[in-house]
Amino acid sequence: MTDRWIVALAGCAIVGALRPTTMPLWVGVSIASSAFVRRRPALVLRRPEVLGQGVLCVGVLVLTSALAERALAGLDDVVAEPVSGEITLLSDPTPVPGGVRADVRFGSRRLELRAEGPSAVALADRLAGERVVVRGEVQRLPPDVPWLTARHIAGRLRVYAVEAWHPGGTLARIANGLRRTLHAGAVPLDPVQRSLYMGLVIGDDRAQSAEMADAFQGAGLTHLLAVSGQNVAFVLTVAGPVLRRVRLWPRWALTLAVIALFGLVTRLEPSVVRASAMAGLATTLVIAGGSVSRVRVLALAVTGLLLLDPLLVRSVGFQLSTAATAAIVLLAPRLVEVLPGPLLLREPLAVTVAAQLGVAPVLLATFGPLPVASFPANLLAVPAAGPLMVWGLTGGLVAGVVGGGVAVALQGPSRVLLAWVAEVAHRASALPLGELRTPHVVALAAGLLVATRGRRLGTGVAAAAVLVAVMSAQAPAPLRSHLAPGVVRWHHRATDVVVLGGVGGRSALGEAPTLAVLRESGVRTIALLVVADGSISPRLVATVTSRHRVGTVLVAPGGRSASELARSRAAVVAAPRTPTVVTVGDLEVRLTPTPERLVVEAIGSSR
Repeated sequence: MTDRWIVALAGCAIVGALRPTTMPLWVGVSIASSAFVRRRPALVLRRPEVLGQGVLCVGVLVLTSALAERALAGLDDVVAEPVSGEITLLSDPTPVPGGVRADVRFGSRRLELRAEGPSAVALADRLAGERVVVRGEVQRLPPDVPWLTARHIAGRLRVYAVEAWHPGGTLARIANGLRRTLHAGAVPLDPVQRSLYMGLVIGDDRAQSAEMADAFQGAGLTHLLAVSGQNVAFVLTVAGPVLRRVRLWPRWALTLAVIALFGLVTRLEPSVVRASAMAGLATTLVIAGGSVSRVRVLALAVTGLLLLDPLLVRSVGFQLSTAATAAIVLLAPRLVEVLPGPLLLREPLAVTVAAQLGVAPVLLATFGPLPVASFPANLLAVPAAGPLMVWGLTGGLVAGVVGGGVAVALQGPSRVLLAWVAEVAHRASALPLGELRTPHVVALAAGLLVATRGRRLGTGVAAAAVLVAVMSAQAPAPLRSHLAPGVVRWHHRATDVVVLGGVGGRSALGEAPTLAVLRESGVRTIALLVVADGSISPRLVATVTSRHRVGTVLVAPGGRSASELARSRAAVVAAPRTPTVVTVGDLEVRLTPTPERLVVEAIGSSR
């Protein structure tokens, strides 16, 4: 089959997986099988092979559609009941407010585990592949949780007690041993760098702080913390000296084994599955002497994966990984020819722009606008992230084995590279460059498409789209903005007053959403941060003061005490118990205490 037909095959697999039907499986199998029957079709055609390729595409579409329906049907008949027995962890327990969560297998079903209190503490150090004996209750999932559907999660397991655990099978022990060795090798790093190190090397960002996560989000660098084809390529680079000493077919088997082991170590996330499938397929084609065009490899990998698991198409990680890879393969080489500047700059810029355009439809629909800062941030961070990933796998493993002063010395290069990547993320996310929304992305993509056809006007259109996005970020903010439930911004000239809470303690604010709305609204320096009621946790205040320059934290009467907010990097004072007007920079702020909350109103100062 030509590359075009293989791309069409992948497209049919995607459409079928997205459109489940109750068609019997044998229908799809029969249609697909008929494409391989070596008989001339009854119709008189000049190119009868076209009919066979078309039939194969239809067969794959019907088959993935039927498989998707079967997979979804298996998630429906969960019975809520108390349970007791052994579960297998399918993912590492991840901290969530109040406890931990993980994907687990209980019997033949996949469930989302939730645990709090002592049970959460007992599960916190466990890893995927290990088996745990628990007592709890199976519950139905809440409505509208598509991210769990993509993971084949049929229900929720609420754990009340953890009674015992076992290390799991041989493969799980090997993979977890490597992870624990890398964790041990990262001990010489400080906690912030350690969490970033584990995220960049094997995609383990569970310990990442809300401040760092927000910085990477604002800089458009979150893809560095998701293992993808780049990480798989680096693993094969590290293993290359050994693999090249082995004969052809044993080398093929060892290469597949290395790819599979790395997939287990990184927990076979959707992006890892896609990258591993492509790497394994490319290796097989090279060994067999077949065509290894990247378009062909990507399309075949997508088709095969969706036949194995049609629900993968619903995974945002799989969508982003596939879209970015496709855009880099198809668009980046053309952009290198039309972008201005020296080749050393054009090549990474072309990859960055292509990847951002590729993932834009998914990001805009799922997470919102794309930060313009992602373009300079990726140009500066990616060259350091690559060597860090390679050294993290080699020096990190050695450091984990030997420990002591040798480990400290081995992690010296990691410390420098991590500091650079973190600084780029923080600086870029603070740049007032605005965000690319749907109209900007459409104009940018159209301009670059015209430019790749040899017309200079296209480059101007693309530049104008980015410029408009940047200029929109400079628009003056209104005096009062309700950024989110429980987050209000008062702004005048260069002064910002931010009020957290104010809903009578009935709603707790999360760290990540609060940092996100502050960043997206352009808040940088906060002259006065008001804690308006008792719903605001000391941890949230500490997080905001760590991420932003805050002059003073003002606490409502009867709310958190100064000692509770000791982690805050700003001065903490209690609000007066009577109505008061204070001047804060360019704002005059009226503070009115009530039994439930501190009411804040402000006007622009005439000074």
